[in-house]
Amino acid sequence: MTTEEKIKHLRKELRDHNYNYYVLDNPTISDFDFDTKLKDLQALEAAHPEFYDANSPSLRVGGAITKNFETVAHTYRMYSLDNSYSKEDLEDWEKRIKKMVDGEVQYSCELKYDGASMSLTYQNGSLLRAVTRGDGFQGDDVTANIKTIKSVPLQLKGDYPPEFEIRGEIVLPFEGFVKMNAERVAEGEEPYRNPRNTASGSLKLQDSAEVAKRPLECLLYSLVGNKLPVKTQMEALEKAKAWGFKVPEIAKLAKNIDEVLAFVNYWDTHRHDLPYETDGVVIKVNNLQQQEELGYTAKAPRWAMAYKFKAEQVSTKLNEITYQVGRTGAITPVANLEAVELAGTIVKRASLHNADQIAKLDIREGDTVFVEKGGEIIPKIIGVDFTERDPNSEATQYITHCPECHTTLIRTEGEAQHYCPNTAGCPPQIIGRIQHYISRKALDIEGLGGETVALLVTNGLIHNYADLYTLKVENLLPLERMAQKSAENLVAGVEASKNIPFERVLFGLGIRYVGETVAKKLAKHFKTIDALMNASVEELVLVDEIGISIAESVVAFFATEKEDLFSNPSEGENNRQIIERLRSYGVQLEISAEKLAHQTDKLQGNTFVVSGVFAKVSRTELKKLIEDNGGKVSGSISGKTSYVVAGENMGPSKLAKAESLGIPIISEDVFLGMIA
Repeated sequence: MTTEEKIKHLRKELRDHNYNYYVLDNPTISDFDFDTKLKDLQALEAAHPEFYDANSPSLRVGGAITKNFETVAHTYRMYSLDNSYSKEDLEDWEKRIKKMVDGEVQYSCELKYDGASMSLTYQNGSLLRAVTRGDGFQGDDVTANIKTIKSVPLQLKGDYPPEFEIRGEIVLPFEGFVKMNAERVAEGEEPYRNPRNTASGSLKLQDSAEVAKRPLECLLYSLVGNKLPVKTQMEALEKAKAWGFKVPEIAKLAKNIDEVLAFVNYWDTHRHDLPYETDGVVIKVNNLQQQEELGYTAKAPRWAMAYKFKAEQVSTKLNEITYQVGRTGAITPVANLEAVELAGTIVKRASLHNADQIAKLDIREGDTVFVEKGGEIIPKIIGVDFTERDPNSEATQYITHCPECHTTLIRTEGEAQHYCPNTAGCPPQIIGRIQHYISRKALDIEGLGGETVALLVTNGLIHNYADLYTLKVENLLPLERMAQKSAENLVAGVEASKNIPFERVLFGLGIRYVGETVAKKLAKHFKTIDALMNASVEELVLVDEIGISIAESVVAFFATEKEDLFSNPSEGENNRQIIERLRSYGVQLEISAEKLAHQTDKLQGNTFVVSGVFAKVSRTELKKLIEDNGGKVSGSISGKTSYVVAGENMGPSKLAKAESLGIPIISEDVFLGMIA
């Protein structure tokens, strides 16, 4: 046997033993023998670097140092899940599903493990990349750290596709968590608070050798890619197991919502017997074609729902109510609590949302209040223990003036929150707007963080986001903790932001109600900031999914009249003047010529419903082609539908409805001919 053959043989042996031990929980070799084989492999690899393999089992011990984790865009977005808390929620969800898809609907039920979400990319059976969820659009490349987790296969087996992604959760089992804490306490260090945060924090350690010491596991649950060799979620889980992934055995197929609830009720009781933290059940439409039919909202798949177990609840004393000012001027009351442990974390603060919520629950300073974690994440007050109330306590009087600039607060009809109208003179609003402008989903300015923004504003170097483009290295050096290299990086990051596309700049402007998705729709429709600035409310509401509130907010933002309290400064530059400055500095304020080249108005005024399986383009690509050519995609057939694009296996009820309404049914080829 040649040296190369010996190395390959040892690698295969060690992979098999890793799989048996960490995935199947069925070791077939002693630890001593495994370590001996690993040392033999390491010695051979050290003597023969020409046979290096990035996915060798020898690399699981770590050793790579990562000082800065590269940001990587997800090929397929990692969506959040909608939550449900009752049988009624699930029944309503099922009704919505059955309106949109044909045929019998079955559901896969899987436990929702509480860890750090991860996307793994495999190419030709080898682990190529591991990226954290991040904001769903992009995350951090933590491949070196993930390779140290023994239940993550570095090389797959079986009939895997040439390239695909698989999503899962990095978790820290209770047993390993307890052991880690015992070691920390013995060394005189503070114990970790809970497994979830410890698992998440482990992924960002700079030294992968330290990650290798932690008993992390990776539980996989979702295949993502084009033309995958599966037709259902349950089949996908079985395939993933066959390829070598650790997939929980607990998943079950349910034929109806009653069977889903039986699964939920069983695990609500028995989850405490599991080796991992879990906070609910994820229910998915099992049929992948039906999933495609259902599609996504702006935030979540329509075909999946997270049923959350009843949240843990504790009582504690409310010491004081304070008030925070957001970037839009919105005032948020905050309950400052006597510290209490809740679901593994120490809780000291909870949002009270608005004046109506305080009045509804009759919350007062000094009360004993009941606190729970909404979805076991965000603490919230759900009630007051009136038996503990001081008889002399007085009802909470909501503040009338801004806690930061002392301007009289306003509250418009139909609004839940109070607002500070002093947009130009209220420090948290000024700082918040600039922090929003530089955030990851907006201009994503490297070298500039939230604390530095506050420092720049406090020292009078900037007053709005246009001022960022006037900063020079010599302006920055006198600032606290600002060295030459940091100042140069900041200025370079601001310069690079001039290449950020228009839709992200529009989001970064911070117009009320204009989130990331709305900004994309507005940019695509109006194409330039000038067209948007001059649009009327009537023109804006004609844009798909733009309602009256968004339209009025956009018009108000670009108005020049000083009496517009929400959008224009009471002194200094108004928003139009700031935008003219951004233009003069070279910031992108229109859709690029390259993007425009791929967009037409050929389908303007037409609404399409897409149904079935297609041969030449995927359903996602087909929908994008409709939108890029000015058309609108709808999930259901109605009298407003212009065309149904039908592929193979189109649902019979959709076909019947289209025919009854006299709506033209066209093939994939006919559609492609319409935009040729």
